Amino acid sequence: MISAHDVELRAGARLLLDSVSFQVAAGDKIGLVGRNGAGKTTLARVLAGEGQPAAGTVKVGGTVGYLPQDTRVGDLEALAVDRILSARGLDALLVGLRAAEHEMASTDPSRRDAAVRRYGHLEERLSVLGGYAAESEAASLSASLGLPQKVLRQPLRTLSGGQRRRVELARILFGGSETLLLDEPTNHLDADSVSWLRDHLRSFRGGLVVISHDTALLEKVVNKVFYLDADRSTLDVYNLGWKSYLDQRETDARRRRRERLNAERQATALQSQADKMRAKATKAKAAQSMARRAEKLLAGVSADRAPDRVARLRFPVPAHCGRTPVTARGLTKSYGSLEVFTGVDMAVDKGSRVVVLGLNGAGKTTLLRLLAGVEEPDAGEVLPGHGLRLGYYAQEHETLDNERTVLASMRSAAPDLTEADQRGILGSFLFSGDDVAKPVGVLSGGEKTRLALALLVVSGANVLLLDEPTNNLDPASRAEILGALRRYQGAIVLVTHDEGAVEALQPERVVLLPDGIEDAWSEELGDLVALA
Repeated sequence: MISAHDVELRAGARLLLDSVSFQVAAGDKIGLVGRNGAGKTTLARVLAGEGQPAAGTVKVGGTVGYLPQDTRVGDLEALAVDRILSARGLDALLVGLRAAEHEMASTDPSRRDAAVRRYGHLEERLSVLGGYAAESEAASLSASLGLPQKVLRQPLRTLSGGQRRRVELARILFGGSETLLLDEPTNHLDADSVSWLRDHLRSFRGGLVVISHDTALLEKVVNKVFYLDADRSTLDVYNLGWKSYLDQRETDARRRRRERLNAERQATALQSQADKMRAKATKAKAAQSMARRAEKLLAGVSADRAPDRVARLRFPVPAHCGRTPVTARGLTKSYGSLEVFTGVDMAVDKGSRVVVLGLNGAGKTTLLRLLAGVEEPDAGEVLPGHGLRLGYYAQEHETLDNERTVLASMRSAAPDLTEADQRGILGSFLFSGDDVAKPVGVLSGGEKTRLALALLVVSGANVLLLDEPTNNLDPASRAEILGALRRYQGAIVLVTHDEGAVEALQPERVVLLPDGIEDAWSEELGDLVALA
């Protein structure tokens, strides 16, 4: 269904993959893994036809459904249900039917009759395409992903980031493609939706390539693993399930180390003998031959795999502020006729830890956006306290400018730092060399997460508003970030589905949306985190 031959991938001048070939066939459930920045998202985009390899060819047979990490696509005025149905081309027919229904109420007989004829024609076409049954199928699939009927009837612009993500995932699954390419499909999903998705993908009969840090999904779904080795610029193919892959990869690493040591011992002996023979003119030719054999021995084995680099995150001491740096009174927000929440009161004290909980669509992201001043409330106010310095991490990275380079983003956030210092901070977040010249728009989700966190570090903020900060991160980077948040001396307001993040934060208070109830944190509330 997808065949890649001698594919070379690059990110600027950096080589990601060097002449790799592989296939994705029906029944293949492939976990595409590798450290952050190794090129997983780049490879997925190339397989989906949204990017081109530096060399080699990718041939696609059949239909492909691609879920990117950034799902801010489509007409924001379109209804969520129409966006899902567009995967089969049914959305235009339904829009036409609604327009014809409106015209059928006209008092002008000619307009009314024309609308009736148009309605009948459109309804016939919809029936041929299985339209009404398809609507029911889309609604059922959406409900399994936590999208109720009322959300499906809302314009995309009124939905939260988590709801938009679910709509795009529902659209891809509804499309019936023969091959699915899913980049972090469990982001923003609650526990029930993740469980349903695992079962759905496990029973899917087509080809699947999934990028995910959800090891439970990988363990339950995949029957093959493609490991993108950033050190060797190659793709190791394991025709094994997840647990067997982990064992085999460790075995392969030990074998490569043994081969390397043996080769180094033999090469050292050959080189030593060659050095001795060079002293004699009659044996100079033999010495050269031995030196070449030593070089070939070392060239024929892989270098030791370098340990995966991890971003080093250290928040500086926050700027001085008053006792209560942020207060919200009577916050109310609606999008059109959709009321998100009303009358929410909240106080963020110096150094406090607050978790915001609520089901998808309850307004968690909206509340952070109001506190950050990104949006204005319909009623109520946000009152900054003495010395307030806010740092806002947006789950969809909309605070990043896709047109700027990584270095230009840091320069804008920290203009008082020298370029050497700016590069040093970026280097601690694994952006080095040519990486700092990359436009933000081409970064993977994990790289955008690291950049957004780097910009927070230089902000000097004494209040951090964090919306799903651990999404798209490998386990090592996630652990580093949670450790840094645990040590941070300023106040934190956190929105997350990550139970480990809440545990690391050790919150003192909780805000429950949409009711806006603020209360002391208790361990019993921990069960709600994954469901939120």
